[in-house]
Amino acid sequence: MKNSEIWVAFYTILVREIRRFTRIWPQTLLPPAITMTLYFAIFGNLIGDRIGEMGGFSYMQYIVPGLIMMSVITNSYSNVSSSFFSAKFQHSVQELLVSPTPNWVILMGYTLGGVARGLCVGLIVTVLSLFFTHLALESLFLTILVVCLTAIMFSLGGFVNAIYARSFDDVSIVPTFILTPLTYLGGVFYSIDLLPDFWQSVSLLNPVLYMVNAFRYGILGVSDINVYWALVIVCVFIVVLFGFGLRLLNQGKGIRS
Repeated sequence: MKNSEIWVAFYTILVREIRRFTRIWPQTLLPPAITMTLYFAIFGNLIGDRIGEMGGFSYMQYIVPGLIMMSVITNSYSNVSSSFFSAKFQHSVQELLVSPTPNWVILMGYTLGGVARGLCVGLIVTVLSLFFTHLALESLFLTILVVCLTAIMFSLGGFVNAIYARSFDDVSIVPTFILTPLTYLGGVFYSIDLLPDFWQSVSLLNPVLYMVNAFRYGILGVSDINVYWALVIVCVFIVVLFGFGLRLLNQGKGIRS
């Protein structure tokens, strides 16, 4: 394919993915907004007043970056996993595979579609959080970089999940039993400095911890871990997941069989 044709194919996939989640916005954009508003009201206002400060900030300010990141993670992941599996279930993805479109273009199109939804929900949650508390901004560049890299990483993870899934139940297994526990134990609601030494060490094995803390540092300027290590870890995960997802696509794993 020519470069212009590759661009057209990529643009078509991306626009289709964006239109998909914007067309059904009451199912894709509204629920996370309502859920995060409840988190702000319950954990931030009601419980936060009893907890007091954390990391030199009010509890509400401390958890907001983590809740924003949690919404980005879950929506980036779920968008790609549900969209690609639906295409696989309906056998429409075969049309892409038999076309001259390179597999890396297909992968990037679906991935950036998930990134678009994750960032869109993240922006909505950020705006809602301003009704509950004031947010400083330590580093705009770092904040945007971390949230974009995180959305890319979990979009790729959702793509891999969709390839291996054999039913709609399989699509929900990873978010329910792996992604949700990792997110809740990733320092969204607490600083790992509060944990005993053993559990602090265990927490360092959780990749979500690095993303949440790097994003929190970009907004508040506080972090439990080294931010540069966090960026390196996220980039390594992106490279590994992209290569793995592309290999599965090239092999037709779970698609051509």
